[in-house]
Amino acid sequence: MINQFLNYLRYERNSSPQTAQTYEEALEEFESYITFRDEGLSLGEIDTDVIRDWMESLMDKGNSASTINKKLSALRSFYRFALKRKLVTHDPAHCIDGPKKSKPLPQFLREGEMDRLLDDLEWDDNYNNVRARTILLLLYSTGLRRSELVGLNDYDVDFSVNQLKVTGKRNKQRIIPFGDDLARELCHYIDVRDKEVGNSGESSEHPLFLGSKGDRITGEQVYIIVRKYLTAVTSLKKRSPHVLRHTFATAMLNNGAGLESIKDLLGHESVSTTEIYTHTTFEQLKRVYKEAHPRA
Repeated sequence: MINQFLNYLRYERNSSPQTAQTYEEALEEFESYITFRDEGLSLGEIDTDVIRDWMESLMDKGNSASTINKKLSALRSFYRFALKRKLVTHDPAHCIDGPKKSKPLPQFLREGEMDRLLDDLEWDDNYNNVRARTILLLLYSTGLRRSELVGLNDYDVDFSVNQLKVTGKRNKQRIIPFGDDLARELCHYIDVRDKEVGNSGESSEHPLFLGSKGDRITGEQVYIIVRKYLTAVTSLKKRSPHVLRHTFATAMLNNGAGLESIKDLLGHESVSTTEIYTHTTFEQLKRVYKEAHPRA
């Protein structure tokens, strides 16, 4: 049956040699598994439980969800073909779901790394340095997206109550509180900006963060600034503004904030999106346990 299926792929479907080889390897591997399990079994006699057991054995061997799903896809195609050609009487693979791919955990900076970044690095009092430090502190203190930071205008900052009015995805607005440290940093930045750069050409909008020519800062400029300074304190592969958004959320969760509150601050549609940070903190907890417990 396997040979008939492979010929179908090669000569009727005109599948690539690589595809045919991948399917052949998966099917031969499955056939070897069922033969080892029971020499009396054949491809036409197995049920869904056999396929599930095979998938479990693949997981036990350390195969990734992506690899297992590819092998399962080969099995589904094979049984659809065999059923249409009446080589089998039933399709045991059609109702089986593959394992879910695990989402990569968000990368974030530890509190000590953020302290080194904001407190230990030497910051000159020129516009570029003051702007860079303010951007870093703002992202860490509020969890803003890069595009949200770029879109901030002067009138979005309310110093009387220490709040930001942020326009997020699909033009949804939310209010984010901030602390006295960020308030002082923002005030200082605005003073330096107005003295060194002057008013923006976009007078009707009054962008908060400006480029050197007085126009609104771009997302690319924000990315370059953040990457440059994160490189000084962390070895993370990702050193983007979004890492500081993850750092904000993780710090909030580690210090007792509820998921619903973090969801609202980040502007997530659903708390299920925010739950990824519980996995992050649990992984951190496991590392601490492993390093600290004598029998871990």
